[in-house]
Amino acid sequence: MKKFSRRDFVKSTTLLTGGFVFSFHSSFPKIFTKERSLDILIKNGFVIDGTGKNEFHADIGIKDGRIVLIGKSAELDARNIIDAKGLKISPGFIDIHSHTDADLIINPKAESKIRQGVTTEITGQDGFSWGPLGGPEIDLTRKNFLEQYGEELKWIRLGDFLNDFSKRKFSVNIATMIGLGTIREYIIGLDDRKATSEEILKMQNEVIRAIEEGAIGISTGLEYTPGSFASTEELIELCKVAPEKFRIYASHIRNEDNFVLEAIDEAIEIALKSKSRLQISHLKVSGKSNWSKVDQLIEKIDKAINSGLDLHADRYTYVAYHTNLSALFPLWARDGGTEKFLDRLKDKNLEKNIREYVEKKVSNLDGDWNGVLISSVGKEEFKHYQGKTIQQLSEEFGMDGFETSVKVIMDNENQVMMMGFGMEENSTEKILAHPAVMISSDAGSHAPYPPMNREIAHPRAYGTFPRAISKYVRERKICSLEEMIKKMTSMPADKLGIKERGRIAEGYFADIVIFDFNKIQDKATFTEPHQYPDGIPYVIVNGEIVIANSEHTGSLPGKVIKSSDL
Repeated sequence: MKKFSRRDFVKSTTLLTGGFVFSFHSSFPKIFTKERSLDILIKNGFVIDGTGKNEFHADIGIKDGRIVLIGKSAELDARNIIDAKGLKISPGFIDIHSHTDADLIINPKAESKIRQGVTTEITGQDGFSWGPLGGPEIDLTRKNFLEQYGEELKWIRLGDFLNDFSKRKFSVNIATMIGLGTIREYIIGLDDRKATSEEILKMQNEVIRAIEEGAIGISTGLEYTPGSFASTEELIELCKVAPEKFRIYASHIRNEDNFVLEAIDEAIEIALKSKSRLQISHLKVSGKSNWSKVDQLIEKIDKAINSGLDLHADRYTYVAYHTNLSALFPLWARDGGTEKFLDRLKDKNLEKNIREYVEKKVSNLDGDWNGVLISSVGKEEFKHYQGKTIQQLSEEFGMDGFETSVKVIMDNENQVMMMGFGMEENSTEKILAHPAVMISSDAGSHAPYPPMNREIAHPRAYGTFPRAISKYVRERKICSLEEMIKKMTSMPADKLGIKERGRIAEGYFADIVIFDFNKIQDKATFTEPHQYPDGIPYVIVNGEIVIANSEHTGSLPGKVIKSSDL
């Protein structure tokens, strides 16, 4: 379907018949008086269309999954009528950095995301995607997949993953990036070494193939193995072979604390030399000693943008990150994968060097070992570790913090997730307020019932988008509501080239959120995260009501968005 521009709207005509006013585009099917039935009619609301322009009062008509009416209706009938008096109507939120993918197997309702207004999720982030799968830990991947999702892993190729999910039903739309860490593991393995020219060529072919199979861009996780072992030159070579339309480089940069400024420089260099559009993932300055660097960081970003680089970033609305506990340990200790990492943790000759690195990193967190909260572990027998800080566990074990962190990793064979309290509000506000920064959850989807509540989720999985509105618009006033909605809707859609989503516009897919600006509020906390937000009574995906009167209807209208759809 044709994508309508602002100019098309100006040229559109207005039909006055049967007691209602109805504007339409000549290329879009007209609804005449004798066809007086819409699927959904949203009445009396204030529309925030996602473009950043001021809200306006209008009714919204939906038919066959599309928005067909923006105007005033007097007598138009609909199968479902929603009275949005006093409420805001916005495009569905697009989570540009999400980890909701395979979790949809056990949580097709995507509860914690859809209830905060997220209708489209962009996964395959931080260098990890669900294909091409291979390398030395493929058997471990299959084992963990079976344990977590209750079914065998059915695919190797990213295209097979997308085809598999196209046959499933779930409540949100999803699209995926291709992870360069996944490709590196598939071609090279988990070793810290330079790629050969032949391996570069093989990885380039995998990038091209993944995009042909449906990936919409490229991601890296340069603090994780094996993506961290890729050189700047390797990343440039891999990015530049992507078709220009999909040459989006979304990067978890190489460092987010002591060397964050240097890592920003590297990301900009990769984008410039590969002629990519840069998306800096979960932009932050982590660690107490680095908080003052936020102004320098923003200055570097502004300079690159002003020089012509297509550069954006995303960020969640919390001051704690969520990652593997092993991320506190040096990269050289993680070289070669899980088995070699665990062997090094047992080696008393290496303990002094590893300890010094870990303790220095943790000392920069807010609260030291109290700033490291265990959110999930891989083994059921150690589930009691979850929800406790390393400091609390240290007191239970009679160990120091380093010894405790090693024990937790060893007990669970390195399947441990943590929250690190490394950021502060001042720099967070400055980042979120920047006009090139979008909102992202950096989280998967959860629910407050089994099996989705088996771990201590980061509250961002439940509250990122409501919190952006309640805390940072209504309370802190860092930007207008219209600008914040833009950060969640048209900006990510435009960045990724997603057609006909991210705006309230005629002919667009009917992905819509209806919320109460005065009541919208995140409720999830770090200790009690499994709580849905308030103030979002309706969410519509592809023209179907998924949330009605703040409850899930059971509807599963989500679609897989592939590169061929862009």
